[in-house]
Amino acid sequence: MTKKPRKPKDITPRFGIGEWYGLNLAQMTPAERQYYAAECLKPKKQRTPQPCPFQARKADAICSKNGGVCSLRQYSYTAHAENGRAVGIPVTGKQGDLRATCPYRFHEALDVFKWVGEKILDDPNPTLVGEVGFLEAGATTDNEGGDDVGRIDMVLVSNKTVDGAPMKWAALEIQAVYFSGNAMKGEFEAFNDTDVDWLIFPAGRRRPDYRSSGPKRLMPQLQIKVPTLRRWGKKMAVVVDRAFFDSIGEMDDVPDISNADIAWFIVRFEEVEGEKRTRIVRDEVRYTTLERSVEGLTGGKPVSLPAFETRITEKVVHPSLNQDDPYADQLKLIEIGDASAAEE
Repeated sequence: MTKKPRKPKDITPRFGIGEWYGLNLAQMTPAERQYYAAECLKPKKQRTPQPCPFQARKADAICSKNGGVCSLRQYSYTAHAENGRAVGIPVTGKQGDLRATCPYRFHEALDVFKWVGEKILDDPNPTLVGEVGFLEAGATTDNEGGDDVGRIDMVLVSNKTVDGAPMKWAALEIQAVYFSGNAMKGEFEAFNDTDVDWLIFPAGRRRPDYRSSGPKRLMPQLQIKVPTLRRWGKKMAVVVDRAFFDSIGEMDDVPDISNADIAWFIVRFEEVEGEKRTRIVRDEVRYTTLERSVEGLTGGKPVSLPAFETRITEKVVHPSLNQDDPYADQLKLIEIGDASAAEE
Protein backbone atom coordinates (compact mmCIF):
# COMPACT_ATOMS: atom_id res chain seq x y z
CA MET A 1 0.00 0.00 0.00
CA THR A 2 1.34 3.45 -0.94
CA LYS A 3 2.40 5.58 1.99
CA LYS A 4 0.37 8.77 2.36
CA PRO A 5 1.95 12.01 3.54
CA ARG A 6 0.73 13.00 6.98
CA LYS A 7 1.43 15.99 9.17
CA PRO A 8 5.00 15.53 10.42
CA LYS A 9 6.01 16.20 14.01
CA ASP A 10 8.66 18.62 12.80
CA ILE A 11 7.22 21.26 10.46
CA THR A 12 10.29 23.48 10.13
CA PRO A 13 11.21 24.06 6.45
CA ARG A 14 12.74 21.06 4.70
CA PHE A 15 14.67 20.45 1.51
CA GLY A 16 12.90 18.52 -1.21
CA ILE A 17 13.02 18.14 -4.97
CA GLY A 18 13.57 21.40 -6.85
CA GLU A 19 13.89 20.11 -10.41
CA TRP A 20 13.11 16.58 -11.50
CA TYR A 21 14.39 15.31 -14.84
CA GLY A 22 14.79 18.93 -15.90
CA LEU A 23 11.33 20.11 -14.86
CA ASN A 24 10.46 22.54 -12.06
CA LEU A 25 8.60 20.37 -9.55
CA ALA A 26 6.26 23.22 -8.59
CA GLN A 27 5.15 23.63 -12.23
CA MET A 28 4.71 19.92 -13.03
CA THR A 29 1.25 18.40 -13.29
CA PRO A 30 0.21 15.73 -10.75
CA ALA A 31 0.28 13.16 -13.59
CA GLU A 32 3.88 14.07 -14.45
CA ARG A 33 4.97 13.80 -10.84
CA GLN A 34 3.23 10.44 -10.46
CA TYR A 35 4.82 9.12 -13.67
CA TYR A 36 8.36 10.00 -12.59
CA ALA A 37 7.72 8.71 -9.07
CA ALA A 38 6.54 5.35 -10.41
CA GLU A 39 9.61 5.13 -12.66
CA CYS A 40 11.98 5.92 -9.80
CA LEU A 41 10.43 3.22 -7.61
CA LYS A 42 11.12 0.52 -10.20
CA PRO A 43 14.32 -1.53 -10.05
CA LYS A 44 17.03 0.45 -11.81
CA LYS A 45 17.28 -1.86 -14.81
CA GLN A 46 13.52 -1.69 -15.45
CA ARG A 47 13.24 2.11 -15.60
CA THR A 48 12.49 3.94 -18.84
CA PRO A 49 15.52 6.09 -19.83
CA GLN A 50 14.68 9.78 -19.39
CA PRO A 51 16.16 12.60 -21.49
CA CYS A 52 18.43 15.22 -19.92
CA PRO A 53 17.59 18.67 -21.33
CA PHE A 54 20.78 20.26 -20.00
CA GLN A 55 23.49 18.20 -21.72
CA ALA A 56 23.69 20.51 -24.69
CA ARG A 57 26.90 18.90 -26.00
CA LYS A 58 25.08 15.63 -26.70
CA ALA A 59 22.11 15.02 -28.94
CA ASP A 60 19.42 12.89 -27.27
CA ALA A 61 21.35 12.83 -23.96
CA ILE A 62 19.94 10.50 -21.30
CA CYS A 63 19.88 11.37 -17.60
CA SER A 64 22.52 9.34 -15.77
CA LYS A 65 21.61 10.51 -12.25
CA ASN A 66 19.83 7.95 -10.12
CA GLY A 67 16.40 9.40 -9.31
CA GLY A 68 16.76 12.30 -11.76
CA VAL A 69 16.84 15.06 -9.12
CA CYS A 70 18.64 18.03 -10.70
CA SER A 71 18.34 20.39 -7.74
CA LEU A 72 16.95 20.85 -4.23
CA ARG A 73 14.88 23.63 -2.74
CA GLN A 74 13.32 24.44 0.61
CA TYR A 75 9.61 23.99 1.34
CA SER A 76 7.58 25.27 4.27
CA TYR A 77 4.65 23.34 5.71
CA THR A 78 0.95 24.04 5.51
CA ALA A 79 -2.08 21.80 5.95
CA HIS A 80 -4.28 20.88 3.00
CA ALA A 81 -7.48 22.94 3.14
CA GLU A 82 -9.73 19.90 2.68
CA ASN A 83 -7.99 16.87 4.14
CA GLY A 84 -5.36 18.39 6.43
CA ARG A 85 -2.53 16.45 4.84
CA ALA A 86 0.99 17.85 4.47
CA VAL A 87 1.42 20.41 1.68
CA GLY A 88 4.75 21.97 0.73
CA ILE A 89 5.02 25.65 -0.14
CA PRO A 90 8.22 26.71 -1.96
CA VAL A 91 10.17 29.07 0.28
CA THR A 92 10.79 32.52 -1.23
CA GLY A 93 13.84 34.76 -1.07
CA LYS A 94 17.44 33.56 -0.90
CA GLN A 95 16.49 30.56 1.23
CA GLY A 96 14.26 29.44 -1.62
CA ASP A 97 17.05 29.37 -4.21
CA LEU A 98 17.53 26.16 -6.13
CA ARG A 99 20.66 24.21 -5.17
CA ALA A 100 22.07 22.25 -8.11
CA THR A 101 22.85 18.64 -7.19
CA CYS A 102 23.93 17.50 -10.66
CA PRO A 103 26.92 19.01 -12.52
CA TYR A 104 25.11 18.69 -15.84
CA ARG A 105 22.59 21.25 -14.56
CA PHE A 106 25.24 23.88 -15.31
CA HIS A 107 25.54 22.79 -18.97
CA GLU A 108 22.23 24.40 -19.97
CA ALA A 109 22.54 25.92 -23.46
CA LEU A 110 26.35 25.91 -22.93
CA ASP A 111 25.93 29.44 -21.58
CA VAL A 112 28.41 28.97 -18.73
CA PHE A 113 31.12 27.89 -21.15
CA LYS A 114 30.45 30.90 -23.37
CA TRP A 115 30.67 33.16 -20.30
CA VAL A 116 34.00 31.67 -19.21
CA GLY A 117 35.28 31.98 -22.77
CA GLU A 118 34.33 35.66 -22.88
CA LYS A 119 35.97 36.53 -19.58
CA ILE A 120 39.15 34.46 -19.68
CA LEU A 121 39.84 33.77 -23.38
CA ASP A 122 38.09 36.72 -25.07
CA ASP A 123 36.27 34.09 -27.12
CA PRO A 124 32.53 33.47 -26.51
CA ASN A 125 32.57 30.23 -28.50
CA PRO A 126 35.53 28.18 -27.30
CA THR A 127 36.00 24.52 -28.15
CA LEU A 128 35.21 22.25 -25.20
CA VAL A 129 37.54 19.36 -24.46
CA GLY A 130 36.70 16.95 -21.64
CA GLU A 131 38.74 14.71 -19.32
CA VAL A 132 42.33 15.63 -20.19
CA GLY A 133 44.98 13.80 -18.17
CA PHE A 134 47.68 16.02 -16.67
CA LEU A 135 49.18 13.87 -13.89
CA GLU A 136 50.82 10.52 -14.59
CA ALA A 137 51.67 7.84 -12.07
CA GLY A 138 55.31 6.98 -11.54
CA ALA A 139 56.54 3.39 -11.58
CA THR A 140 55.87 1.50 -8.34
CA THR A 141 56.05 -2.07 -7.06
CA ASP A 142 52.48 -2.61 -8.29
CA ASN A 143 52.56 -0.98 -11.73
CA GLU A 144 54.84 0.29 -14.46
CA GLY A 145 53.58 3.87 -14.24
CA GLY A 146 52.38 6.17 -16.99
CA ASP A 147 48.66 5.87 -16.14
CA ASP A 148 46.64 9.04 -15.72
CA VAL A 149 46.09 9.73 -12.02
CA GLY A 150 44.79 13.29 -12.39
CA ARG A 151 42.56 14.85 -15.05
CA ILE A 152 41.28 18.31 -15.86
CA ASP A 153 37.52 17.82 -16.11
CA MET A 154 37.00 20.38 -18.85
CA VAL A 155 39.37 22.51 -20.93
CA LEU A 156 38.15 25.49 -22.97
CA VAL A 157 40.30 26.22 -26.02
CA SER A 158 40.07 29.54 -27.84
CA ASN A 159 39.32 29.34 -31.54
CA LYS A 160 40.94 32.75 -31.97
CA THR A 161 44.48 31.43 -31.53
CA VAL A 162 46.64 32.69 -34.39
CA ASP A 163 48.66 30.08 -36.28
CA GLY A 164 52.06 29.75 -34.70
CA ALA A 165 50.98 31.43 -31.44
CA PRO A 166 50.82 29.48 -28.15
CA MET A 167 47.54 27.66 -27.56
CA LYS A 168 45.14 29.80 -25.53
CA TRP A 169 43.07 27.79 -23.06
CA ALA A 170 41.63 27.65 -19.54
CA ALA A 171 40.69 24.82 -17.19
CA LEU A 172 37.19 24.56 -15.80
CA GLU A 173 35.76 22.80 -12.76
CA ILE A 174 32.02 22.51 -12.09
CA GLN A 175 30.86 21.77 -8.55
CA ALA A 176 27.31 20.82 -7.63
CA VAL A 177 26.35 20.17 -4.02
CA TYR A 178 25.92 16.77 -2.39
CA PHE A 179 23.14 16.32 0.13
CA SER A 180 23.06 14.40 3.39
CA GLY A 181 20.12 12.98 5.27
CA ASN A 182 17.18 10.88 4.09
CA ALA A 183 17.15 9.51 0.56
CA MET A 184 14.50 10.59 -1.93
CA LYS A 185 12.54 7.35 -1.82
CA GLY A 186 10.01 8.85 0.60
CA GLU A 187 9.27 11.66 -1.85
CA PHE A 188 8.84 9.18 -4.70
CA GLU A 189 6.44 7.07 -2.63
CA ALA A 190 4.37 10.12 -1.67
CA PHE A 191 4.08 11.44 -5.23
CA ASN A 192 3.19 7.95 -6.47
CA ASP A 193 -0.12 8.20 -4.56
CA THR A 194 -2.89 8.77 -7.12
CA ASP A 195 -4.82 10.86 -4.57
CA VAL A 196 -1.99 13.39 -4.23
CA ASP A 197 -2.55 16.26 -6.66
CA TRP A 198 -0.59 18.86 -4.68
CA LEU A 199 3.02 19.56 -3.76
CA ILE A 200 3.84 17.46 -0.73
CA PHE A 201 5.83 18.72 2.22
CA PRO A 202 9.15 16.80 1.93
CA ALA A 203 8.83 13.36 3.48
CA GLY A 204 12.46 13.22 4.62
CA ARG A 205 14.94 15.46 6.38
CA ARG A 206 17.97 16.35 4.30
CA ARG A 207 20.23 19.31 3.65
CA PRO A 208 22.84 20.45 1.13
CA ASP A 209 26.19 19.17 2.42
CA TYR A 210 28.55 22.03 1.64
CA ARG A 211 31.28 20.60 3.88
CA SER A 212 31.55 17.45 1.78
CA SER A 213 31.16 19.33 -1.49
CA GLY A 214 33.57 22.19 -0.72
CA PRO A 215 36.44 21.37 1.67
CA LYS A 216 36.37 17.62 1.06
CA ARG A 217 35.87 17.50 -2.70
CA LEU A 218 36.43 20.84 -4.45
CA MET A 219 39.32 22.12 -2.33
CA PRO A 220 41.63 19.12 -2.94
CA GLN A 221 40.92 19.39 -6.67
CA LEU A 222 42.05 23.02 -6.65
CA GLN A 223 45.10 22.28 -4.49
CA ILE A 224 46.20 19.54 -6.90
CA LYS A 225 45.51 21.31 -10.18
CA VAL A 226 45.99 25.04 -9.67
CA PRO A 227 49.72 25.02 -8.74
CA THR A 228 50.55 23.34 -12.07
CA LEU A 229 48.21 25.64 -13.98
CA ARG A 230 49.82 28.64 -12.27
CA ARG A 231 53.30 27.54 -13.37
CA TRP A 232 51.97 27.21 -16.89
CA GLY A 233 50.42 30.68 -16.76
CA LYS A 234 46.87 29.31 -17.09
CA LYS A 235 43.68 30.06 -15.17
CA MET A 236 41.17 27.82 -13.42
CA ALA A 237 37.49 28.66 -13.77
CA VAL A 238 35.18 27.27 -11.08
CA VAL A 239 31.42 27.22 -11.68
CA VAL A 240 29.02 27.04 -8.72
CA ASP A 241 25.55 28.33 -7.94
CA ARG A 242 24.84 31.29 -5.70
CA ALA A 243 23.85 29.22 -2.67
CA PHE A 244 27.07 27.21 -2.90
CA PHE A 245 29.25 30.32 -3.17
CA ASP A 246 27.46 31.98 -0.26
CA SER A 247 28.29 28.93 1.87
CA ILE A 248 32.01 29.61 1.40
CA GLY A 249 33.84 31.76 3.95
CA GLU A 250 35.08 35.24 3.17
CA MET A 251 37.69 35.43 0.42
CA ASP A 252 39.79 38.45 -0.49
CA ASP A 253 39.33 39.31 -4.16
CA VAL A 254 41.96 40.54 -6.56
CA PRO A 255 40.83 43.36 -8.86
CA ASP A 256 42.06 41.92 -12.14
CA ILE A 257 42.21 38.44 -13.61
CA SER A 258 45.92 38.89 -14.37
CA ASN A 259 46.62 38.59 -10.63
CA ALA A 260 44.21 35.69 -10.04
CA ASP A 261 44.64 31.94 -10.04
CA ILE A 262 40.93 31.15 -9.91
CA ALA A 263 37.90 32.83 -11.46
CA TRP A 264 34.65 31.93 -9.69
CA PHE A 265 31.66 32.00 -12.05
CA ILE A 266 28.51 32.17 -9.94
CA VAL A 267 25.10 31.41 -11.44
CA ARG A 268 21.54 31.30 -10.17
CA PHE A 269 18.40 29.63 -11.47
CA GLU A 270 15.48 31.82 -12.42
CA GLU A 271 11.89 30.61 -12.45
CA VAL A 272 9.62 31.84 -15.22
CA GLU A 273 5.93 31.94 -14.35
CA GLY A 274 3.97 29.39 -16.33
CA GLU A 275 7.06 27.58 -17.61
CA LYS A 276 8.07 24.12 -16.47
CA ARG A 277 11.79 24.75 -16.77
CA THR A 278 13.92 27.19 -14.82
CA ARG A 279 16.77 28.88 -16.64
CA ILE A 280 20.35 29.44 -15.71
CA VAL A 281 21.32 33.08 -15.21
CA ARG A 282 24.77 34.66 -14.99
CA ASP A 283 25.19 36.28 -11.60
CA GLU A 284 28.75 37.29 -10.71
CA VAL A 285 32.45 36.66 -11.40
CA ARG A 286 34.99 36.80 -8.57
CA TYR A 287 38.79 36.60 -8.98
CA THR A 288 40.90 35.11 -6.20
CA THR A 289 44.24 33.47 -5.52
CA LEU A 290 44.48 29.78 -4.65
CA GLU A 291 45.47 30.61 -1.07
CA ARG A 292 42.44 32.85 -0.45
CA SER A 293 40.14 30.27 -2.04
CA VAL A 294 41.44 27.54 0.24
CA GLU A 295 40.88 29.79 3.26
CA GLY A 296 37.32 30.45 2.14
CA LEU A 297 36.56 26.77 1.48
CA THR A 298 38.02 25.80 4.83
CA GLY A 299 35.46 28.17 6.31
CA GLY A 300 37.07 28.54 9.70
CA LYS A 301 39.86 30.20 11.64
CA PRO A 302 42.47 28.32 13.69
CA VAL A 303 41.86 28.33 17.42
CA SER A 304 44.58 29.68 19.71
CA LEU A 305 47.31 27.34 20.92
CA PRO A 306 46.04 27.48 24.54
CA ALA A 307 42.51 26.62 23.38
CA PHE A 308 43.77 23.68 21.31
CA GLU A 309 45.86 22.34 24.20
CA THR A 310 42.86 22.66 26.51
CA ARG A 311 40.94 20.39 24.15
CA ILE A 312 43.79 17.87 24.25
CA THR A 313 43.76 17.92 28.04
CA GLU A 314 39.99 17.35 28.14
CA LYS A 315 40.35 14.18 26.09
CA VAL A 316 43.24 12.97 28.24
CA VAL A 317 41.33 13.59 31.47
CA HIS A 318 38.03 12.23 30.14
CA PRO A 319 38.73 9.05 28.10
CA SER A 320 35.09 8.83 27.02
CA LEU A 321 35.73 11.90 24.85
CA ASN A 322 38.60 10.12 23.14
CA GLN A 323 36.67 7.36 21.39
CA ASP A 324 36.19 8.99 17.98
CA ASP A 325 37.43 6.95 15.04
CA PRO A 326 40.21 9.01 13.39
CA TYR A 327 39.60 7.20 10.10
CA ALA A 328 35.83 7.62 10.00
CA ASP A 329 35.88 9.88 6.94
CA GLN A 330 38.15 7.52 4.99
CA LEU A 331 36.05 4.48 5.88
CA LYS A 332 32.88 6.32 4.88
CA LEU A 333 34.37 7.08 1.46
CA ILE A 334 35.33 3.42 1.07
CA GLU A 335 31.75 2.36 1.87
CA ILE A 336 30.36 4.86 -0.65
CA GLY A 337 32.77 3.57 -3.28
CA ASP A 338 31.78 -0.05 -2.60
CA ALA A 339 28.10 0.86 -2.86
CA SER A 340 28.68 2.61 -6.17
CA ALA A 341 30.56 -0.37 -7.53
CA ALA A 342 27.78 -2.72 -6.42
CA GLU A 343 25.14 -0.62 -8.22
CA GLU A 344 27.09 -0.78 -11.45
